Amino acid sequence: MLELDRLCAFYGQAQALFDVSLQVRAGEFVVLQGLNGAGKSSLLKAIMGLEVRTRGRIHYAAPAGCVEISAWPTHLRARAGLGYVAEDRRLFGALTVHENLHVAAGPDAAAQEARVLALFPVLKTMLKRPAAQMSGGEQQMLAIARTLMTSPRLLLLDEPCEGIAPVLVEAIRDALLALQHGGMTLLVAEQNQLLAQSCDRRLVLVAGKVSDS
Repeated sequence: MLELDRLCAFYGQAQALFDVSLQVRAGEFVVLQGLNGAGKSSLLKAIMGLEVRTRGRIHYAAPAGCVEISAWPTHLRARAGLGYVAEDRRLFGALTVHENLHVAAGPDAAAQEARVLALFPVLKTMLKRPAAQMSGGEQQMLAIARTLMTSPRLLLLDEPCEGIAPVLVEAIRDALLALQHGGMTLLVAEQNQLLAQSCDRRLVLVAGKVSDS
């Protein structure tokens, strides 16, 4: 589904990733771990084509076949089925839950909304609530749900459980497992052990490199 070949990432002249090579197979749930500053967020941004300058190759099994997307702009990667949920969620605080969902909606918006509300039933009770008036865990569910409205094939999540109450971490874990069961591929940067214990495989970044340990 996804293959990185000697991927490097830079913020200006500062290098964040060093020759990262890894694979994520179709239908796999992979958790990316590492200390703060290890490069987890930079790796997800590099895959999505956001904020960092990259060197190396990114291959992705798009609907039309496996292609190199290293030079693709972000919007083409999204159209090809890459979905990304940033660590800071990037919700529109003044918009309601319903409005946030439909900002990213595709042509089959009603059906997609029904699916995401089935995954996160708590959102059904707050469709008219502004995102700014939600708890951190509720906002995280909304951020994931909004990305799912684009019908991604590969979901990239950056620290989805950070600072969230344990009961909501469990709800997010269950939703991610349900997505995997439905055929979605997931690459999740996450330190929470409850989530990490549920994945198929863990990868560890140390100082911008994949650890052999």
